[in-house]
Amino acid sequence: MRQSRLFAQTYREAPTEADTTSHRLLLRAGFIRQLAAGVYAYLPLGRRVLRKLESIVREEMDRAGAQELLMPAMQPAKLWQESGRYAAYGPELMRLNDRHDREFALGPTHEEVVTALAREEIYSYRKLPAIVYQIQTKFRDERRPRFGLMRGREFLMKDAYSFDADSEGLEQSYRTMYDAYGRIFQRVGLNVRPVEADPGTIGGEGGTHEFMALADIGEDTIVSCSHCGYAANLEKAEAGTLTDVTRGNGLAPELEKIHTPNVRTIDELAAFLQVPASALLKTMLYDADGTIVAILLRGDHEVNETKLQAHLQAAQLTLADEAAVIRATGAPVGFAGPVGLNVSLLVDRTIAAGEEWIAGANERDYHVRGVKPGRDFSVEATGDFRNVGEEERCARCEEGAYLFRKGIELGHVFKLGTKYSEPLGAAYLDKEGRKRPLMMGCYGIGVSRMMAAAVEQHHDEAGIVWPSAIAPFCVHIVPISIKDEVQRTLAENLYERFLAAGIDALIDDRDERAGVKFKDSDLIGVPVRLVVGKQAASGEVEMKLRNLPDSMTLTAEDAFKIVCDKMRNRESTDEFL
Repeated sequence: MRQSRLFAQTYREAPTEADTTSHRLLLRAGFIRQLAAGVYAYLPLGRRVLRKLESIVREEMDRAGAQELLMPAMQPAKLWQESGRYAAYGPELMRLNDRHDREFALGPTHEEVVTALAREEIYSYRKLPAIVYQIQTKFRDERRPRFGLMRGREFLMKDAYSFDADSEGLEQSYRTMYDAYGRIFQRVGLNVRPVEADPGTIGGEGGTHEFMALADIGEDTIVSCSHCGYAANLEKAEAGTLTDVTRGNGLAPELEKIHTPNVRTIDELAAFLQVPASALLKTMLYDADGTIVAILLRGDHEVNETKLQAHLQAAQLTLADEAAVIRATGAPVGFAGPVGLNVSLLVDRTIAAGEEWIAGANERDYHVRGVKPGRDFSVEATGDFRNVGEEERCARCEEGAYLFRKGIELGHVFKLGTKYSEPLGAAYLDKEGRKRPLMMGCYGIGVSRMMAAAVEQHHDEAGIVWPSAIAPFCVHIVPISIKDEVQRTLAENLYERFLAAGIDALIDDRDERAGVKFKDSDLIGVPVRLVVGKQAASGEVEMKLRNLPDSMTLTAEDAFKIVCDKMRNRESTDEFL
């Protein structure tokens, strides 16, 4: 590609709305352009990166025995109604009607569609196992699109689906996809950590894993143990046994009402009573599919709404509004407590293990101390309903401490079981002629999100530092002066030879100052730069690797051979020097 003809321009400054490194650099370097909130066009540089990402994904999916297909993005609403997700999916599902007023949805995912295909195509155990996949644009009506390609309303995704006869087959397919994901991220050049996760709206049974790219701007928190190999998303991380459980403060053996005027928050109450927040019992009311429930947890802990929603098996879970709190407790927000509360109580294990608590009195400006689990409120519904804390003891090995890191979710693998096959009637006949539902798994990778994650992990102050496997070009040829015939001839000769050898090359044939060319080269981030300058007369060029500070002088022939050898093998460019 000749840079003078490249359909893109670089910017010295990024638009003010670009709030992450990847967003700023991809805009500045001319890889993407925003069309609307959460909707982006991929310019030629960006499309080249996407194609290389797609190629790696395809190769590993094919290697794992999956077959590529392509399903419609526009899906009949009746399929979603059959699965029960049409109403439950929420406002993120983009819905539309055709001219005949038939309802459709733009696919955020394809479980319903692929299950409908399977019920027509898979009728016998002889057709099993089967894995299919596609790479396709998805649509989700995000309430607040942000972080560029990280959270958009239109994005490119690879989704795969497995079909098996039984749980053992599903486990094998799941492991096959899990291993394939590891190879994909390794080849792309991303530092990714698999963690246990919640299945969310996809649903399913058994284990599920997310693949997290470690990055400071990640929206997810990865919890890992300092001693064993346990790692999970914060929303899934298991709470361990605490050593600082409240065992009684000796202030009152029985309930004692305390006047706490205008004291509503945990911090205010702790300061007013001069006790730590860990001695307080927090009562929070939620609306779960129209039913008000109360969750009891320690004052210094946070509710884990994912765990709570999974326990309740609720389609929708929101904090109860002020009117609902008043109806349930008889008091305004800030004074709820479990004593005498006539709603279902969900008690965090930490509360059940304690002996004496201070809680709201369900009366304006009053709290009570001496609240005892089992005596003053029921502890029948006890479980793990809180977020774990950093440095907390690991629930698995009970030896290590939890460490927190930020991550970007790039992939997610699920064991669906019969969640979709049963309601949609996807079944097969076994060896005895009995009809059985298909056992399913699904496996997604955000292809466009991988592009952004790669920039987050591979950049410096000057711009992007692409891993060689997904760089838009393998080598950037930069003649200092395009008007110098010797330089231009040598640069053009190298360019043509690289193209003939099947090596992606970009030549900066613009009539620009050397400083402008070098800044743009660093910004775009091609792994190898060959500078053709004053030494062109002796057939020499300067080789500069984007990820290393120093350069070296080589003959043009040696530079050509080194680049061809390394790029064909997709080895790390660190090994060039």
